[in-house]
Amino acid sequence: MENNNNIGDQNQINIELNEEVAEGIYSNLAMITHSNAEFIVDFIKMMPGVPKAQVKSRIILTPQHAKRLLKALQDNISKYEAIHGPIKDPDPGENLPPINFGGPTAQA
Repeated sequence: MENNNNIGDQNQINIELNEEVAEGIYSNLAMITHSNAEFIVDFIKMMPGVPKAQVKSRIILTPQHAKRLLKALQDNISKYEAIHGPIKDPDPGENLPPINFGGPTAQA
């Protein structure tokens, strides 16, 4: 019988993570918009008492990758909650300030 251990190696991708990216960027707000061809996710940092929030990173995804990301997040949240308990949803009265990027939304 032949050993097929190398079959899995053909489907592997080497991913490089440099030090700067590995440090991560803090975000406490995400805004999502879309067109027929892409989803755009802006990760934003809002600080208390500061009227201006800053987009720290923008990720552009195909609709298929956006759906895969949604499923991966759902899976990871389920695993997290199984260990640490339910994540509390924000209180309904906890409103975010109005956000204006100065342009139309959901268009590309």
